[in-house]
Order: sequence, then C-alpha cells, then structure tokens
Amino acid sequence: MRYFFIGYLVVVTLVVGALGFRGDKFSKPPIRLFPDMDEMDKVRSQEKSTFFQNTMGSRLPLVGTQPFGYSSDDSPEENQLTFSGLESYYNTGHIGDYYGAGMPEELAGSGIELLKRGEERYGIYCAICHGKNGNGQSSVPSQYGLPGVANLHQFLEADYPNGRLFEVISHGKGNMGGYAYQLPIKDRWAIVAYVRALQVAKQAPVSQPAVKKAVEEVASVK
Repeated sequence: MRYFFIGYLVVVTLVVGALGFRGDKFSKPPIRLFPDMDEMDKVRSQEKSTFFQNTMGSRLPLVGTQPFGYSSDDSPEENQLTFSGLESYYNTGHIGDYYGAGMPEELAGSGIELLKRGEERYGIYCAICHGKNGNGQSSVPSQYGLPGVANLHQFLEADYPNGRLFEVISHGKGNMGGYAYQLPIKDRWAIVAYVRALQVAKQAPVSQPAVKKAVEEVASVK
C-alpha cells in the first residue's frame, strides 16, 4: 500500500507539473488532442497571401455569382430594395414608430398578378402550417403536435395592420421563424395581399350571386 501512495503522489506531481493547476495562465497555446476545428487556415480581410499569384488575399466572386435571395429574373431596383436595408414602409412595414396600413405604393398596379404570386408563395411557405385556407388546420399541428399555429382569419386588418403582418412574415413570431432570407420583399407583400383575400373570401355571404356561383364551381370540380 505504501508503494501505491508513493506512485500516486509521483503521478499527481508529474501531471500538475506538466499541466498546471486549474486557472493557471500560460504563455504558450494549450495542448489539445481534439481541436474541433477551433483554429483553421484562413486569410483575413485585406491580408497578403502567397497562395495566389497576385498575392492578394481578398478575392472577387466568380463570374455569375448571385447573393443569397436573388434570382436572375429580379430587376436591379427590386434587388436594391430587398437588400439595402432602407427604412421605408415597403421595406419594413413601419411608418415611423407605427405599423402601416394598406399596401405600399411601390406595388401599385400589381393587382391580379400580385395575388397569384401570393397564392403561389403562400402554398409553398405558409400552407403547410396555417392550412390552405388560413384557418391553422393542417398536417403539421395535427400530426406533429406543433402548438400555437395561428388562425390567420383572426388577424383582420382593422386590428392587425398590413405592416405588422409583413413584419411577422419577415422576422417571425413565437414558434414561427422569419422568411426574410427566403422571400424577397415583393413576395412577402404578395402573401399579405393573399391572406387578406382569404379573409375576405371567408366573410363573403354565400347568398351573393357571384359568391354562390364560385362555390358551385368549386363543388363541381371532381
């Protein structure tokens, strides 16, 4: 037993002598068996690099490179508004310290095309949780038990301005993540317009001839 304690003391002394006590400071980098990619070879901004022939560490993007969120069909004006961070109603949904109502003047004349785009984008990004008609009944909350899926028919424009709805689409709320990086600004406003159309359609009385005709046409589709 005496030799065990002597050996144990020698081992502890060697470990402390090599690694030091907890909290000790060393001038040399620590020994790490698993660095976990904490340190990687890289070139800092504006730093010289002998790897490239012109010794410039900062490299230009490849020809044809597009920033995330752009598409080849986007106009330069739309791209600028989408990614410049301007503080207009079109970009933020705010007018000063308040949420704006109505649709931005930049969308004037869009009409049916905007609604069609909103229906398409809504079907891709929103219907999976909020349901095709916006009532919050879909496969996600029913099959996966996701709580708090909003019934969009509760957020009428009188109490929930368009600017606020646009902000929620952009930055998210509660369990919902934002879509500012997936959807250009115009597409987000298109979804706002389509949600308003869903709300109006829900409140439309079936007794009206136009509404009755539309309902009958939908019912006749097999």
